[in-house]
Amino acid sequence: MTTSVALSCGYFDAWRCRSCTLLATPYEVQLAQQQARMEALLPPMLWDAPHASAVGGFRNKAKMAVAGTVEAPTLGILAADGTGIDLQACPLHEQPIVDAMPALERLVRDARLTPYDVPSRRGELKHLILTASPDGELALRIVLRSSESLPRIRKHLAVLDHLPLVSVSANLQPEHKAVLEGDDELLLAGDGVLVMRVNGIGLRLRPRSFFQTNTAVASALYRQATAWIDEADPATMLDLYCGVGGFALHAARAGRPISGVEVTAEAIDAARETAEAMGADASFTVGDAASVDLEGARAPELVVVNPPRRGIGELAGRLDASAVQRVVYSSCNPVTLARDLAAMPGFAPVRARAFDMFPHTDHAEVLVELARR
Repeated sequence: MTTSVALSCGYFDAWRCRSCTLLATPYEVQLAQQQARMEALLPPMLWDAPHASAVGGFRNKAKMAVAGTVEAPTLGILAADGTGIDLQACPLHEQPIVDAMPALERLVRDARLTPYDVPSRRGELKHLILTASPDGELALRIVLRSSESLPRIRKHLAVLDHLPLVSVSANLQPEHKAVLEGDDELLLAGDGVLVMRVNGIGLRLRPRSFFQTNTAVASALYRQATAWIDEADPATMLDLYCGVGGFALHAARAGRPISGVEVTAEAIDAARETAEAMGADASFTVGDAASVDLEGARAPELVVVNPPRRGIGELAGRLDASAVQRVVYSSCNPVTLARDLAAMPGFAPVRARAFDMFPHTDHAEVLVELARR
């Protein structure tokens, strides 16, 4: 086992950014410690070897807080006092994102986009959010306080023409609070769709869609879940918190009927489009995943859940009381996962595997299979 630091980061070494709290820990040790924490937290079950990530160049999304001045903007994070720390060359980001940063900085200057100053609550430009696809295409979201600067942005978008952008949109977030985006999204260029080609499936992302920030590890997560689902070979399957349909559409390739539920209409539209392009027997519905009807004969044989960090809450008890025979649970928070498993005593944990979506941090993604006792 190596004892050397596997990723070199000048920002970390200079103490400008310490977000990667475990960067000084050898990566193999990080994985072993992560696995040990999850095994201690969750019920006894069979654990497969953790799926490792590349140590750098793995993040497909950059959420850059903009600070400083029009003439000298910073694109990165904010210090405790609200001043900006420029991280344009962050080694976690995929290379097309890093390559695009100088052009984004030029857009800020040319369009005279005043960075939002948190302490004084003044300014217009809050964030630049850039997402890269496996095909090297990019989607940009510009988070603004108001629509005041939109004419200037449209006028100067040509400074981005050399970038492989398929979508540019503006999100309006007028409130002074720790919320990344607002309700209004305005398409400025492109068709608003970024295709994430994962395991041969072209998942469609629109500006407000969620997708894992580590494409390679997300691909492995989908493959593992699909293998477990194929082994169980359920007659019916339901994907709750389905997003753009990643788990459902992977499982649908076996020819079984699949349905998915997600609260975000934009994500459901994208899942439907992908299903149609695949010719998959899959249906997707906008709704509250926690309130789906699981009663009696309507209960599917297998349910996939991929909730936000808060977990599935009262849905755990409803699953436990239902006729569902198997659950595949993908969690980004082992603490709420442990709570939810305790609320489902009718299911036995069968096996689990950790997927390191977020190297150099304590964050963990884990996939667990549960079977009816």
